[in-house]
This record gives sequence, C-alpha cells and structure tokens, in this order.
Amino acid sequence: MRRFTFQIPTKILFGAGQLGKLHQQKLPGKKALLITSNGKSVKANGTLDRTQAELEQAGIASVLFDQIRPNPTRQNVMDGAAAVKANGCDFVVALGGGSVMDCSKCIALMSTNPGDIWDYSRSASGGKQTPPNKALPIVCITTSAGTGSEVDAAAVISDDEAEEKTGMFFPSMFPTLSIVDPELMVSVPPHFTAYQGMDAFFHASESVINKKEHVMGEMFALKAIELIAQYLPRAVKDGSDMEARYHMAVANTLAAYYMLCTSAHSMEHAMGSYHKDLAHGAGLILIAHAYYDFFAERQAAEPQMIKMAKAMGVENASSGKDFVRALDGLLESIGCADLKMSSFGITRDELKKYPKRVHEVLGGDTTADPLPLSDADYLAMFESSYR
Repeated sequence: MRRFTFQIPTKILFGAGQLGKLHQQKLPGKKALLITSNGKSVKANGTLDRTQAELEQAGIASVLFDQIRPNPTRQNVMDGAAAVKANGCDFVVALGGGSVMDCSKCIALMSTNPGDIWDYSRSASGGKQTPPNKALPIVCITTSAGTGSEVDAAAVISDDEAEEKTGMFFPSMFPTLSIVDPELMVSVPPHFTAYQGMDAFFHASESVINKKEHVMGEMFALKAIELIAQYLPRAVKDGSDMEARYHMAVANTLAAYYMLCTSAHSMEHAMGSYHKDLAHGAGLILIAHAYYDFFAERQAAEPQMIKMAKAMGVENASSGKDFVRALDGLLESIGCADLKMSSFGITRDELKKYPKRVHEVLGGDTTADPLPLSDADYLAMFESSYR
C-alpha cells in the first residue's frame, strides 16, 4: 500500500470565456509584471489587450514584459526579475504557453531571492542551493494545452552557455490562480497543437508506466490519455473545433495534476540542451516509438501499457505492443509520424553525447522506469529514432 501526498493549491477558472472573469477575482497584489513571449500571437489575436483590460478593471496596475523565448533561458529569468524590481511589482501574471508560464514562475522566485536562477538549479553546472525565500504570487493564463504548467510547481529553463535544459521544482512556484480558457487556444497552429497535445499525452503515459505511480495519479493520467486519443486529431484538423479544444484543455490539466515523468523527459532535455529551437513536445515525439517499444519488447510494463491501450480505444488490448501500435496510429493521425531529428538540426554523430547528458539534466526520474536503463540502452533508442 503506497503512501502519497496530493496538494494542488491553485484555484482554477476553467472553461470558455473565463478570461473575462479575471477582474472578479481577488488578485494577490496591486501591481503585476505581465509576462508574455517574444512572439506576436497574444498581441495579434487581442488576448493581451483583453488581459490588460481585465487587470485595469480589477484596479491592478501592470507593466508588460514581452521577452520570453521558446525554451526560456536563464537570462530571460534574470531580466524578468530585474523588471519586477525596477517597476515595484508585487506579483506576476503569465500570459502564454508553457514557456511563458515556466519562466514566469522562475521570475517570481528570483524576484525575492539572491543570486542567479542557476544557483538553485540541480543540473550538472547548477549551484544546487535551496532558495531562502518564497516566490512572489503567480497568476497563470494559459494559451496552450500541453505542459500543464498552470497547475504545478515545476519549470523548465535552459542555459545556452552550459548547454543544459533542466527542471526547477520549488513549492512556492505553484500558481495562486490559473485561467484555463479553451477560447484562447483556438489560434494555435496545427503543428504546435500536435506537439503540445503530445506533451500532455507523454506526461500521462510516463506517469502510468512509472514504478512510483499510485492509484490517484493513474486515475488522472488514464483519463487524460483517453481524451487526447479522442480529441487531439480533431483539434489538429480544425483548430476552431471548440469541443476538441475543451477536452484537450481538460486533458492537459489532468495530466499535470499528478505528473511523474520517467527518463523519456530526461532524454528530451538532453536533445533540447543542444537545440534551442526544438519544441519539447516534438522532441518527445521523436523518441516515443523507440522508448515505449523498448519496454513492450521486454514485457516490462504489460499491465500498465494494456490499460493505456484500452484508454485509447483498443478494446481487446492484451500486450504492450497494442499500446505502441495505438501510439503510432495517434502520431500518424496528427501528422507527426514522419518527424525527423535531422529536420531540427540534430546530427547522427552528436547522439553519442546524449546518454551522459541524460544524467546531468533534470527532466524525469531515471530511477522510475519499468526497467533500469543503461547508457547503451539510451544510445540505442536515440540511434533507432534517428532519421
């Protein structure tokens, strides 16, 4: 009988039109640093204007910080923290996808703590310190269905100089309030809808095969897998399909309620450490078949894989191979079956650097896999995935 702790202190406003309720909420400060990406989407589609209007209606002053890049960096964090201090902000509002929300959490942390964000990283080059102070309060308004960052205390940050992409996990980085409004996700392009949706899928599938999972986490994860298998192809095909967007938003949040990632996430972080333009979900897709087939071939997680296959609609599933086939079919249905590492600038020769890096970055728990993996196993998976 396993013991576990479950705590999600974040208040969530979920559903279409919920952004319009922001002004009615008790917000955790008087002046916000409003954080967005360095792209144009929230400006072009009016979401930024709407958010600023909501804050103004709530009597909250705000300062815009629009410098967050995909795969956000150590420098992004420190620049944002400097903006908080320079403008006298007392909380942060993240408006965007996983990159913006992750970076915003770390900005909130570094607004109250000394030094550099990498002082608190547990990656190979990190300082491995514990922050002495709690982060500033965080409000998340997610515009994508993928990372689940709106309900967890985790963030993924890159250091380009050290060539490390790593996870940060501090309890004070749980958002105080999150808005999950599927209407804000309609404009996400099909390929990013696919990448983000599969990120959520792998959060769930890694949790189900994870040796440290328990019945409550499995409950969230299996429902997320069921919804993604059913609705992600629809969301990719027609971004304005609100039923599909709604259920993908539900799945994304459920998958993050009790997320226990395995070494697959560490493998992706190893690739992403060297390739800043590799979308996280795309990186996970690249290695997915090899990773799950490794365990299916060895019948290492049969009961769990059968559960996932059944959640995906394989009624008579009887082996891990049924899950692998269902996964391959899902990737085919969303146009991701032919993704190539080489298209993202990855060379075959560099693969040999990756196994060592798997142990040096924090992505998932490498001790939680159904079977222990050696560096030779990691390399074999990378090599068999390479195209």
